Amino acid sequence: MKSIRDTQIRFIGAGNMATSLISGLLNKVFNTAHIKATNPNYNQREYIRKQYNIQVFDDNNEHFGWPDVVVMAVKPQVMKTALTEIRDNIHHTQPLVVSVAAGITTAQMQDWLQQPTAIIRTMPNTPAAIGQGAIGMFANPHVTDTQRQMCEQMMDAMGTSVWVTKETDMDIVTALSGSGPAYFFTFIKAMQNAAEELGLSPENARLLTQQTAVGASLLAERSDLSMAELIDQVTSPQGTTHAAITRFHELNIEDIVKQAVTAACQRSAELSADSN
Repeated sequence: MKSIRDTQIRFIGAGNMATSLISGLLNKVFNTAHIKATNPNYNQREYIRKQYNIQVFDDNNEHFGWPDVVVMAVKPQVMKTALTEIRDNIHHTQPLVVSVAAGITTAQMQDWLQQPTAIIRTMPNTPAAIGQGAIGMFANPHVTDTQRQMCEQMMDAMGTSVWVTKETDMDIVTALSGSGPAYFFTFIKAMQNAAEELGLSPENARLLTQQTAVGASLLAERSDLSMAELIDQVTSPQGTTHAAITRFHELNIEDIVKQAVTAACQRSAELSADSN
């Protein structure tokens, strides 16, 4: 199998998610000469060119070459148009097509490409930019074992990746880890605001909140204890943590989170229907 460092990758679309992936790859294992990207926005192209020292074009077919992997990093609403535009080059070069678009199924993509194609649907998240991504993957039947390994190596260079066996599970992955960073940012923001309103300086509130989030996440990752046991370790009867957790339960925080994740999952499925 070709070394991951020698894999030729073309990014169709170079917005926030693509730049997270490009950054993660370059930070870990990749050669800038092997990555090319396209984006219609001049300012974005210039930013990527200067930030990552890769070639960026405005035409999706310009310098397409012979890629091993084509990453479709466009919005779900324009996936059909983008695939149709590069269809002839996909037919000619037969690369692995990797999608990072929420909601778009491998069957839809194959239908738009009009021939059997090796497609892997992925859902990375923005922490991939610092090598801490959480990434779900689903491969259609045309993907070879070599291509699966190639995609897995790419994704593992940006964090932790898992395969799902049912494509419908990708909607759950999208709602959980794809959208998940924003949930944690929302909680961090709320904690920081509360501390400031209680009288802590903005700088101290920010530093203490962010480090608490980092520390709790690392402790959960490295511990063999369940979440319930970790909560119990911090919670003394009738203490400060007990007062906060009790209030969370009174406000039914678990149901709030469940409803939010379910809404994101449903929206992911709707994006597929909207794109037909």
